[in-house]
This record gives sequence, C-alpha cells and structure tokens, in this order.
Amino acid sequence: MTNRQLAALETKKKLLETAKNLICEKGLINTSIEEITKTCGVSNGTFYTYFKRKEDIVFALGDYIYQELYEQAMAYKGDITERLKFFMTRFAEYIEKSSLKLCQEWVRNAVDPDISPEGKNKMNWDLSAIKGLLDNAVQRDELRKDTPVELITKTFIDILYGQMLCWDISGGTYSFKECTDKFCDSFLSLIIIPYLKNKKGE
Repeated sequence: MTNRQLAALETKKKLLETAKNLICEKGLINTSIEEITKTCGVSNGTFYTYFKRKEDIVFALGDYIYQELYEQAMAYKGDITERLKFFMTRFAEYIEKSSLKLCQEWVRNAVDPDISPEGKNKMNWDLSAIKGLLDNAVQRDELRKDTPVELITKTFIDILYGQMLCWDISGGTYSFKECTDKFCDSFLSLIIIPYLKNKKGE
C-alpha cells in the first residue's frame, strides 16, 4: 500500500472517529458535516471524498466497528456455540459502549431504507455476519448440512435487535451485554445442539 493510500485510510478513520464522538454526544440530527470536518481538521470537500451524505457515516461506522468483530469471532478458539456467543456478547458490548444516541441512529438506519446508502443498513450487515459464522461451521463440518442457517440467523438477529431496542427504550437502565450473556448461557446451546455433527451424549 502506498503512502498516499495509507494517508487516505487514516483520514477516513479520523473522520469516522470524530463523527462517532459527536453523534454519541449530540445525535446525528444535531451534528452537521461542517462540525465533523472542523473538529477533524479537514475541509468539507474531504468529507465528500469518502461519504455522499451525512447519513452514510452511520452505516460506515457500523461497518468499521463490526467488521473487526466479525473477523475476531471467525478466529475465536472454540466451537460454533462459543463463537456465536463471542459475537453476540461483543455485539451487545459495542452497542452499549457506543451510547444510546448512536444506537438510535443504527435502529433508524435499519428501519428506514431511504436513509441507507445503496440499500444497505446495519441489520443487513449483521444478518450477513451471523450467517457467515453458521455457514463457516457447516463448512468446518461442525454443523449438519441440513442446518436451517437462514432461520437460525434471523432468530438470533431478532433476539439481538429486540434486546437492543428494549435497552434503548429503557434509556440504558440495565446492561445490554449482561442480558445477552445470560441469553447465550441459557438458550444458545439449546438452539444449536440439535444441528451439531457430534452431539454431546451421542
């Protein structure tokens, strides 16, 4: 990678970090592109080099943060149940640390297709991540080939997004991560075990 490409990546990362801090503090509606660029120390034109509009940065933040999480989950040492728990609990932890305001923007981004860049949104990305973990487990011969990957994927996303929405509506009065951790300990294996190639006890 050239010095110019490295500098461009660093500028984009700086824009994302600055936008994240401002959105977490004030919300997207109360954050302007001019404020992002001024705080970041770049021109408005630089912003438009990477993003078409302000709303695009919400999707980019999800992509930026959760791509790393997905890669960590794929590389996590453990079986598919442990990898899924790692992903789901870290997902909840990242949401919790990102603030209620950014969580609200991600929810809005997921339910309103008009503000999502090129039809993309965070929920679609998260569906792909869970499906990727399950498909990988089938390829590794951990899960049976007839595992209903699509159904399980949607079930886990329904649970995660339901918990996220309830946590958001509550104003963050409890720990989203702890709630997700308890779900994983109580129910995750019950959903996955019937599809394991080598079930415990067999």
